[in-house]
Amino acid sequence: MELEKNQIREMIKKDLTDILIRVALVGFLVYMSLKIFDPFMGIMLWALILAVIMFPLHQKLANKLGGKQGRAATIFVLFGIFFLVIPTVMLSDSLVVYVKETHSIFSSDSITIKPPNPSIAEWPIIGEKVYGAWEQAAINLPEFLQKMRPQLESFAKGALEFAAGLAGGLLQLLASMIIAGIMLAYGQSGSDSMLKIISRLAGHNKGIFLHKLSTATIRSVAMGVVGVSTIQALLFGVGFIFIDLPGAALIALVILVFGIAQLPAIIFTIPTVAYIWWSGDSSVMNIVFTVYFIIAGFADNVLKPVFLGRGVDAPMPIVLIGALGGMISAGLIGLFIGATFLSLAYVIFMSWVNDEEGASQKTELEPELDNNKVKNLET
Repeated sequence: MELEKNQIREMIKKDLTDILIRVALVGFLVYMSLKIFDPFMGIMLWALILAVIMFPLHQKLANKLGGKQGRAATIFVLFGIFFLVIPTVMLSDSLVVYVKETHSIFSSDSITIKPPNPSIAEWPIIGEKVYGAWEQAAINLPEFLQKMRPQLESFAKGALEFAAGLAGGLLQLLASMIIAGIMLAYGQSGSDSMLKIISRLAGHNKGIFLHKLSTATIRSVAMGVVGVSTIQALLFGVGFIFIDLPGAALIALVILVFGIAQLPAIIFTIPTVAYIWWSGDSSVMNIVFTVYFIIAGFADNVLKPVFLGRGVDAPMPIVLIGALGGMISAGLIGLFIGATFLSLAYVIFMSWVNDEEGASQKTELEPELDNNKVKNLET
């Protein structure tokens, strides 16, 4: 009896040692792989999101081109560069120039505020208060700036570093667009491989459901929330550049965050139109830009039914936290990745939470019923 116990112990010890060695080797390989892949993580993740978004349209275009996947992918990459990367470059260049000029003004003590026009005092209700505050700022501003000079310089340098960092973000965006084109060229085989991986982890039936759920969530969040907000922010931003609005890129970034938070961008139209008529000289151009910004303000009302017709399962606070957290941790490209992947994590987690007991033993019919939940989100 004692001999049998010793044999069992030896077998357990040997098996446990083998398991620990295997787990350690696998853990080491995963750690080293992630460490090596880390510099390219953001680019590859955003490329994957773009590829998932564009895959249905890419397939339709490829079919019209006689099944030529590479040619269709090239057309999509060129289209994306023209309509997304170029306006983003324009806004980033505007931001860098604005920050540099502001930093130079603070450094040279040349910032001034012009005295207010006496007619401002005649405004009803608030005229005298606005005039008095403006006049005091114009008189005492140099002394105030001298006291706040260290803090203002520190802030200006930080803003300059942020603006300079956008150049790297733009290169990442361009690289992601090109990599997404390569992924699209091999999109079907890539989708099948991802399905095999998910099925291996979650089981065949559940894997099919999670694959469809993940695809639908990525498309709905990236297109319907982040995509619509980005398009609207670019419309406003390009218009800001043409009317020479100071801090055009910064205001466009605020509009982007507002859009992700599902706040109406139309609230920026009224002050923009007021600025146009206050500073513009040509009545014809003023009318043109007024119409343009009114259209830009209502653009989300047209774009959301197209891209987000059936809604997103992830709550808007989750999307917003993901966007802001991603931007803080990974810059411009992190804004898009964070919103999409945090929403995806939330949807998958809630799918697991809401799963009934014994879900692992579902029949083949039950996953089909689950798949109907994501059918409406697929394009």
